[in-house]
Amino acid sequence: MMRRHLGKVVAGAAIAVTSTAVMVAVTLPGDAGAADGRTEGRGGSAAQSSDEGQEQGQGRAQQQPGVVESSVPVGARGTGRDALTDDELRRAEQLALNPGLRSAGEDVEGEAGPQWLSTDLAELQPSETGAADPPRRAELSYYDYKADTFLTKTVNLTTGKVEKTDTLRGEQPPPTRPEAAEAVKILLDSPLSSGLKKDYRDATGKALTGADQLETTGMVYRIDEENSGPAELRECGKHRCVRLFTKVRNGPWIDSRQLIVDLSDRTVGRI
Repeated sequence: MMRRHLGKVVAGAAIAVTSTAVMVAVTLPGDAGAADGRTEGRGGSAAQSSDEGQEQGQGRAQQQPGVVESSVPVGARGTGRDALTDDELRRAEQLALNPGLRSAGEDVEGEAGPQWLSTDLAELQPSETGAADPPRRAELSYYDYKADTFLTKTVNLTTGKVEKTDTLRGEQPPPTRPEAAEAVKILLDSPLSSGLKKDYRDATGKALTGADQLETTGMVYRIDEENSGPAELRECGKHRCVRLFTKVRNGPWIDSRQLIVDLSDRTVGRI
């Protein structure tokens, strides 16, 4: 194994060549996820009016009929295999994230609701291939940090129904931009970031205090039969762990590959 001090600033080209095939590019900082456009219903209230024509002169309470939560608006709809429209993306998220899932799940920052990962146009069923107007479906994926589970939902945008839900443990898709950003924040709060901070100061003459000072690429790190890894990282794979490749914004790469951030329990380990 090549021995390398964490604090060594390495050339951008060297890391780019060796890691391009396995990395999913993430640039910090960035906004995460889709906006929550959930439509809230407005409940009716009891209204009273006086009936002056009655001998008693007393008003009768008139109860307004109850109003249920509004259905999710359809909005602009794509056709065929067109990419999902903005309205379809919002509608898919509103349909997939029911109140129970919103309250039970937890995102990468510890807020209510699972962490959104992606939304894609779902494949047609065999019987629908060649249909003049096939249904439009969206497949949404989330990671629930509270239960450490990977969740996918298939939503029929034509009928407004959730047709399929899958929950898997140990499945670790590539980290998203907000997850990589949170990993950098956790790393900078750890004593193990001292070498990274020193290298940043050597490269720029400034202190490294925030994730927005770096351009970061993240990839999943797991312990399995092919990678025994250190004991302190043995939960990686069950937990969502990220290996970071860091670069001074508009500057050189800094070798931080030996540091692993466990996003599930918010700790940092070294390999």
